[in-house]
Amino acid sequence: MNPLVFALPIFFIAIAFEVWLLHRKKKLALYDLADALTSAHMGIFMLIFSVFINVAVYTVVYDNFRLAEWPMDSIVLWVLALLFYDFCYYWVHRLGHEVSFLWASHIVHHSSEYYNLSTALRQTASGKAVVWIFYLPMALMGVPPKMFVIVGLIDLLYQFWVHTELVGRMGWFDRVFVSPSNHRVHHGQNDYCIDKNYGGLLVIWDRMFGTFAEERVGEKITYGVRKPLQSYNILWGNLHYYVDLWKLAGQTKGWRAKLGVWMAPPGGWTDQPIEHFDEKNFTRFAPSSTLRGYAAAQSAVLLIFAVHCIAGAGNLPLAQGLGYGVLLGLSYMSIGLMLQGTSWARSLELVRVLGMGAGLAASANWFGFDMPMAARAAGVLWALTSAFFLMRQGKQTSMGVAA
Repeated sequence: MNPLVFALPIFFIAIAFEVWLLHRKKKLALYDLADALTSAHMGIFMLIFSVFINVAVYTVVYDNFRLAEWPMDSIVLWVLALLFYDFCYYWVHRLGHEVSFLWASHIVHHSSEYYNLSTALRQTASGKAVVWIFYLPMALMGVPPKMFVIVGLIDLLYQFWVHTELVGRMGWFDRVFVSPSNHRVHHGQNDYCIDKNYGGLLVIWDRMFGTFAEERVGEKITYGVRKPLQSYNILWGNLHYYVDLWKLAGQTKGWRAKLGVWMAPPGGWTDQPIEHFDEKNFTRFAPSSTLRGYAAAQSAVLLIFAVHCIAGAGNLPLAQGLGYGVLLGLSYMSIGLMLQGTSWARSLELVRVLGMGAGLAASANWFGFDMPMAARAAGVLWALTSAFFLMRQGKQTSMGVAA
């Protein structure tokens, strides 16, 4: 089981608390419901995907090729392991910005045009298949797999709280640790923000290797990426840059040039410098939708299924577990398409809710869980109510168009 499933309630409680604080400070514009839901969907989808990717390769390297063995009863070695992990993370993160095929994965995390605690949840699913390579030096040096997993979780969980605009400059802390101030720089589109502040726990690595930039007083940071995603579709959010690279490689002649498209820095296959960013030309993606409340309610219900999937899918037969993950992925995609106003999204959502309702009605065993009759009945009622709401909304929209 992915231990992060236990952190999900803490994440959502913290997000709710941040929203409450922003409401009190009259700064709710720092949040957007559709954007926050999309970030949550992407984070949960990443956790579902990670059920099927474990530390098996790390363990094999550790068991067969380690040069030493770190005892787990030494506090000093635990601290060193955390520093070792954070050093590896710096390079994973930096290369994720400097190599196009790695950026194709990492761009997911930068695609939000808002900066708040929900942004921390916007994580890549595809990156899990590659980044483990960069941590193999820890296995070779003898860091036990259990120690590796725990310090990795500490490093990752630490990074959640720095995604906020509520915390200002923190003096000496900003010069040693990753803080909200210097991580805001990392997420900015402003010229001075590009490819800066890669650290996960410590910003010292950035100071050592020349990638540190201090947040500028008086220059508002604009978040997101230069080529905006403009979508709430989590599958497209994870794949769009791969599609761009594939198309570009197809248009490029010669295998060296094609390889360069994937291996060069983003945009590095051209000789053109990065364009100057002008905030005046920036407009946030904000399609109008009357279904935001519906999307929030559906996301809350799906969270129950997602937690069950993350907790138990690894114990199911592979095909069944993958099927469960695909079902939830398509569910989040369907909700995202409705939020952005895709014309056929309501029909897809209607099929989804009725399909899940039929599945709950037809079988007492829901992907390995013997669901009580009351829970099944509640699920079917939820599906029918959702379908009724969608059909009613569809009729109202049709009447509006006809009028």
